[in-house]
Amino acid sequence: MTARAKERLIANWLMLCCLVILGMILLGGVTRLTHSGLSMVEWRPLLGIIPPLTEAEWMRVFNEYKLSPEYQLINFGMDLDGFKSIFLYEYLHRVLGRLIGLLYFLPLVYFWIKGRIPSDVKGRLVVFLILGGCQGLLGWYMVKSGLVEDPRVSQYRLAAHLGLAIFLYCCLVWLAFELHARARGVQKHIQTAVSPYALGLVALVFIMALSGALVAGTRAGFAYSTWPLMGNSFIPEGLYSMTPWWRSIFEDITTVQFNHRMFAYLLVVIVGLFSFHLWRRALKLPAILVMTALSAQVVLGISALLMHVPVSIGAAHQVGAAILLTTLIFAERSLVWSAGRA
Repeated sequence: MTARAKERLIANWLMLCCLVILGMILLGGVTRLTHSGLSMVEWRPLLGIIPPLTEAEWMRVFNEYKLSPEYQLINFGMDLDGFKSIFLYEYLHRVLGRLIGLLYFLPLVYFWIKGRIPSDVKGRLVVFLILGGCQGLLGWYMVKSGLVEDPRVSQYRLAAHLGLAIFLYCCLVWLAFELHARARGVQKHIQTAVSPYALGLVALVFIMALSGALVAGTRAGFAYSTWPLMGNSFIPEGLYSMTPWWRSIFEDITTVQFNHRMFAYLLVVIVGLFSFHLWRRALKLPAILVMTALSAQVVLGISALLMHVPVSIGAAHQVGAAILLTTLIFAERSLVWSAGRA
């Protein structure tokens, strides 16, 4: 197998992993919005893939859930059928996480043994594997924060869990695009003045996604269901009212939602300008993709506010952040890799 064939093979495998991770991010949003994340009070990394198969096993799992603060304070009186409905989402979320691990680990071992992995990317692939394992541990660490007196997961742990998922996704997308370019024989050239700008935008959108996790974790999205005003004014009262003031950034629902909105307005302007630069440089496909993803994300965000965060729109808004990042990474790679052939 030629070097370019190896690069194409690994790139296609990584893109497959990315598609499944996108599904995982979407399902994670659905799990959170249906309040299903605390339905499984056990963490069994190996045996957890087997669901309850008998009525007795269902009752055992349900009785364990009855001891949890969420049942006693929020879902008291829920019947077994109601429990099964929320259990299903969290179960599928955990199973998909395990399947992603296998989808990454088994081919990695096979390609490594067969010598199909380019030597300069082996280290990165190992690091990504370690990060994937950390993501599983962080998921359980997040769930544990809701199995206490206050049955709500910590917004800090939620942001860390979602942030690591999106970061790992971006790393895989980045490498996949690079390997595809190399497989096509495209030459890498010195980065233009616009390319570092693209990197900065990737970082800003990633921070924006973390801001969205804070909105989700504090449930700030339900606080003001109006747009463009927050209540009766553009700048609501009570901003940064906590002591010390910086706690408001992470814990005060008014401040959290206000910051998320302001960040969104900023990104609309600078991402729009970036797309214009791409268009002028004859990179029309990246420009169109970036603006389409940005427009869809803005519409989803506003719709989620006005419609009190329905599950479908809220989950789509969450995965939309990852799609916008994908288009920005594609644009940055398009700037770095020229059209000339090696």
